[in-house]
Amino acid sequence: MPHDTALIAIISLGFVLAFALGFLADRLRLPPLVGYLFAGIVIGPFTPGFVADTGLAGQLAEMGVILLMFGVGLHFSASDLMAVRKVAVPGAAGQIIIASLLGAALAMTWGWSFGSGLVFGLCLSVASTVVLLRALEERNAVQTPNGRIAVGWLIVEDLAMVLALVLLPALAPLMGGHPPAADSHHAVPTDALGIALELAITLGKVAAFIALAVLLGPKVVPWILRQVARTGSRELFTLSVLAIALGIAFGSAEIFGVSFALGAFFAGVVLSESQFSHRAANDSLPLQDAFAVLFFVSVGMLFDPTILVREPLKVVAVLFLIVVGKSLAAMAIVLVLRFPLSSALTVSGSLAQIGEFSFILAALGISLGLLPTEGRDLILAGALLSIMLNPLTFAFVMPLAAKFSAGTKGFGAERMAALESELEEVRRRAEARETERGLAAEELVTKFPFLSSLGHEVVDELLMLFRPRSANPGDRVIRKGDRANAMYFISSGQVNVEVGNRTIELKPGDFFGEMGLLSGERRTADVTAVDYCQFLTLSARDFRQFVNRHPQLRAPLAAMAEERRRMNLELQQNA
Repeated sequence: MPHDTALIAIISLGFVLAFALGFLADRLRLPPLVGYLFAGIVIGPFTPGFVADTGLAGQLAEMGVILLMFGVGLHFSASDLMAVRKVAVPGAAGQIIIASLLGAALAMTWGWSFGSGLVFGLCLSVASTVVLLRALEERNAVQTPNGRIAVGWLIVEDLAMVLALVLLPALAPLMGGHPPAADSHHAVPTDALGIALELAITLGKVAAFIALAVLLGPKVVPWILRQVARTGSRELFTLSVLAIALGIAFGSAEIFGVSFALGAFFAGVVLSESQFSHRAANDSLPLQDAFAVLFFVSVGMLFDPTILVREPLKVVAVLFLIVVGKSLAAMAIVLVLRFPLSSALTVSGSLAQIGEFSFILAALGISLGLLPTEGRDLILAGALLSIMLNPLTFAFVMPLAAKFSAGTKGFGAERMAALESELEEVRRRAEARETERGLAAEELVTKFPFLSSLGHEVVDELLMLFRPRSANPGDRVIRKGDRANAMYFISSGQVNVEVGNRTIELKPGDFFGEMGLLSGERRTADVTAVDYCQFLTLSARDFRQFVNRHPQLRAPLAAMAEERRRMNLELQQNA
């Protein structure tokens, strides 16, 4: 195969085999992820036939990591995590510690160092969010209280692994490894003071990056996306989302020395808090999925399946630790926290597998000299087998969880009732925020029925052009004779419209100022705020550009303008 077609070959064969084997896995009621990993094994160097370029596979895997972490950040919900914090935070922390120590103890019985064993245990301690969500979605259990506990638990695990990815390079010399290859020319600190200083510098860089992302990100990123959304180009919007994700990831690595993964994660978190989060998630999802598939394919290429024959007892021990060991630890922790047995069973079933973070952490461990290649093979074997067994685990656990559901009485019922109440409050606040963020598409279509012909995506595009504005009691929002520069929707408050000698009261849900945009004429009425008002405004420039992109609106808008002109004329004559 000529060198210049190696990239095409790995992408083409990777997608073809991933599709075929992923579809087969789905038909066997297994997560498609199993098929993607097997696709990598097929084109990897440890099986006969075509062998893809492992160097290119590693770079594609890095892209996959960036977009995976961006997706994790984009779907991160602080409110959901806070609702289940009393069980998810201490539970996940305790389970990670127990599973890591169990993994380290197991590795040390094989003659590995404590540092190698600790990284190995960390890899076995974190479950796959992708596999968990798929299992819960199949059972319509994502939004149930137990499902929310399991998802929150894995969010805490993911955050812990992000922290591990940041700290591990700095701690590698202390654990018997070496700095990353990029820093190999630096002197390796061997004394406690030097290691503490190195760790402090790393944490300082991370803190500086997070502070910059938190302070500037929510202001700069939405502003950029708003400018792009105003162009009406879907391609540019998708490109802007990916540019932000990859740009922040690359910039964080180059300027602050933090990992690509952390930068991509915070890029997603910043975007998740903006009004463009849903559109950003939808537009970037296909590329996230594509590179996630290539990530799992490239991970499969690194797996040496002969480990199943060479070290069967080690594989069985790893699988037992994943499926039984850490699941029992999680169950015990949930019960100690005085939550019902149904919650303990759901969480234990959710954690009976490992996935994407295990692969990312294993790759970092090998690059730092902390994990032998045999450890990676054992982790991959444990991942493949545990993911394949996970549907059976859930099939066994979920009926038991339903049987032992606390209901209104029983062990943990009081804690569960308090959690359900808090989750309901979170749901209400989320709905309120959605209402405050702007008019719903259905409401806009109700007020302007001719918009229904445009489809939901175009109506959502129009909604993104609206900007918030406020007014105090007595403020003159519109003056008669002014040029029309915007139309207004009232989110809260009340205004008075003075037409001739007549005053019209407008309340939340009403709109005004559209006549000037429709006709191009100067304002014909004064509009004054009666109390504190919140508006959503659509500028004349954005309005004209939107109409130019959708010329089918001109005829109904002209008819609407003529009807409003006739109504205003009648009001003036009757005044």
